Amino acid sequence: MARIIAIANQKGGVGKTTTAVNLAASLAICERKTLLVDADPQGNATSGVGVRKDQLRYALYDVLIDGRPASDVILTDASLPYLDILPATQDLVGAELELVERRERERVMRRALEDARGSYEFILIDCPPSLGLITLNVLAAADGVLIPIQCEYYALEGISQLLNTIKLVQQNFNASLAIDGVLLTMYDSRVNLCRQVAADAKEYFGARMFPTVIPRNVRLAEAPSFGKPILLYDIQSVGAKSYLAVAQELVRRVEGATLIPRSLPPVSGEVPAVSIEGDA
Repeated sequence: MARIIAIANQKGGVGKTTTAVNLAASLAICERKTLLVDADPQGNATSGVGVRKDQLRYALYDVLIDGRPASDVILTDASLPYLDILPATQDLVGAELELVERRERERVMRRALEDARGSYEFILIDCPPSLGLITLNVLAAADGVLIPIQCEYYALEGISQLLNTIKLVQQNFNASLAIDGVLLTMYDSRVNLCRQVAADAKEYFGARMFPTVIPRNVRLAEAPSFGKPILLYDIQSVGAKSYLAVAQELVRRVEGATLIPRSLPPVSGEVPAVSIEGDA
């Protein structure tokens, strides 16, 4: 039975889609059957794995609004045999309005993913940069939330709003919703501000922080323009190694496994990490 994880932060530009795409690819590389669900009307997670949105017949909108089975819409990524994608298009913008009058509108996503859940080990959902009805649906469907935080000024501002939303979802729709982890993105150890944000986040979230951070990395920024996760674009890059390390930690937390890889491609070099007590 899959663990459904929402990648959520209402602040835009913090690395939600980058994390959703590359963490899903990392889990797939390690032979964890993974479904990537694009719940953002911008559809960047869809294009980030090489899917042409203009050629899609069906997308998440059809699942949520028209009741089409998710299995009819899910696509297989031929380059990563363990990764499937439930894509999104701009039509999803209208779903938020159309769901308003729907009975039990907050549970539509949960029902939509029920049949697919038994076919995967992980389902990662890329949330839109808002706390609207689509994000509420995702949180109501999820088992856990992964929160990316950009290492910049005001990074933690607004996180309390997300945490309050999570608490409301726990109280009203999904009592078992947990925080699976907090991930620092766009980290640069040379910048004092980044180190300060890391220290503040560690103090606030404690053991929920991932020890590995996602650095600012040119190759990581380039990969989406080629429609590839970083692991397929440049597996030796620091961004690829970072997401593989995050995937390892996520599996350890979820499965209690001390080792993740069933078949891990060879990589060399160090993985960027924040030793919170020292470096950060």
